[in-house]
Amino acid sequence: MPFVARTFWHAFWGSLPADPGWGSFASFREVRVEGPVLDIARILAALPHRYPFLLVDRVVTVVKGERIHAYKNVTFNEGFFQGHFPGNPVMPGVLQLEALAQAGALLAHESAPFDPSQKVILLLAFDEVKFRRVVSPGDRLDLHVAIERQKGSFWRLAGQAKVDGQLASEAEIMATIADRKEQK
Repeated sequence: MPFVARTFWHAFWGSLPADPGWGSFASFREVRVEGPVLDIARILAALPHRYPFLLVDRVVTVVKGERIHAYKNVTFNEGFFQGHFPGNPVMPGVLQLEALAQAGALLAHESAPFDPSQKVILLLAFDEVKFRRVVSPGDRLDLHVAIERQKGSFWRLAGQAKVDGQLASEAEIMATIADRKEQK
């Protein structure tokens, strides 16, 4: 319960009832996190991407083996806005898809942990891609990815990118976890 609401409740009714008879007040007492929240340090440890190509800023929730909710803060100083399009900046759709793929890679890493120094997750395909809304500087691109199927090292994921609850893009994603090849 937020501080103001808790203060209001205590001022008029005292302590919270243990069981009001129509359900628990647990949802008011605490915020329940379904899985570990990943900050930028943990994202960098799991993904090989770096600036300017790291397109996930934070992971809000992870339900291992099921789904992830992450986001990308879209800012005007992103390099791609310089040419896409001058005077009318629009986040390229292919980068929205890449952000979904990176969120999917984080979901795979959290669901079936692997050593990023030994393995890498590779994108195989996008299917059923649709773009529904323009993504502009100042938007927060919410990335929702769910596992549709996983067999061995192959993953089929369903992703949706949203801005203010409106669908911006969606795709089915195929990926695999493979051995990392040594650099020569």
